[in-house]
Amino acid sequence: MKHARVVYQGQVHAATERDGQLLLDNGQLVAETVVTWLPPLAPTPRPRTILALGLNYADHAKELEFKAPEEPLVFIKGESTLIGHRQRTHRPPDVQLMHYECELTIVIGKTARNVKRADAPDFIAGYTIANDYAIRDYLENWYRPNLRVKNRDTCTPLGPWLVDAADIADPMALALQTTVNGKLTQSGNTKDMIFGVDFLIEYFSSFMTLQPGDLVLTGTPDGVVDCRAGDVIVTSIEGLGNLINTIE
Repeated sequence: MKHARVVYQGQVHAATERDGQLLLDNGQLVAETVVTWLPPLAPTPRPRTILALGLNYADHAKELEFKAPEEPLVFIKGESTLIGHRQRTHRPPDVQLMHYECELTIVIGKTARNVKRADAPDFIAGYTIANDYAIRDYLENWYRPNLRVKNRDTCTPLGPWLVDAADIADPMALALQTTVNGKLTQSGNTKDMIFGVDFLIEYFSSFMTLQPGDLVLTGTPDGVVDCRAGDVIVTSIEGLGNLINTIE
């Protein structure tokens, strides 16, 4: 099932997909274009942990002239970076390179600690799409690489749907692509990840506790291009939908 969170007529609603429309939790059926989309995650009473992989596709590492990592290259993101489907992302003035990153995102379903790889699927609630923009002008060095590059407000659209894990037969065989103003600029497949979904659950839970609602952004393949004000970016993953975002 595809789940969403939206604002309709001033009220926040949980919603599901129904024949190309949204079925709200009050029983109303509305068009996708008449709501304000939020990240498709239930509110939590605590800060959400957002883990993000860098250079998790060898072709992207080569594209950026970095060596592919031998173990996960991970950073933590703040929840204020997240915005919903059809929302707008701010491009800071005077930057030279701001690019999208279409990423399969794991949503943790239950508390996970010391999980074995074979059991990892049992701890996944579902999957969604993240467009994890990077502002390369601010990249400093390996010791402080991602605060201004990756943790800016509005720079991680998420959605449109949270798709139940049971509805994704194999998260490691999903086609993904990005278009900019309708032009195809990125095409790849999750099978080309260096560190796969099950590995990442085992890896992270070996030294930290993952909680329901935590997110793992799994990286992007090559094919990133600079995004300018007015550009409409659509990041798509097979079975998860099309996440639309506009640069301002």
